[in-house]
Amino acid sequence: MEERIVDVLKTVYDPEIPVNIYDLGMIYKIDVQEDYNVEVDMTFTAPNCPAADFILEDVRTKLESVEGVRSANVNLVFEPAWDQSMMSEEAKVELGFD
Repeated sequence: MEERIVDVLKTVYDPEIPVNIYDLGMIYKIDVQEDYNVEVDMTFTAPNCPAADFILEDVRTKLESVEGVRSANVNLVFEPAWDQSMMSEEAKVELGFD
């Protein structure tokens, strides 16, 4: 199930960045509980992200669309602070950081 969750998270984008939130390193924790509720800790590249509400709702909706997931709770966290080192190699190449 976690693989399907990661796959769906890779379909969520910040409208201003052409890389998905998973490869950007914005997902800090995925916890699939015994009752198939999913807890996700995530952050933004900047605390004042103008698309925050849209992205959080997109994540929650897409997580709840995964077969077997009963509900999804998305926690917005800012510790540790996001930085470019959290991006996947693919994201760094796509954004010209590598």
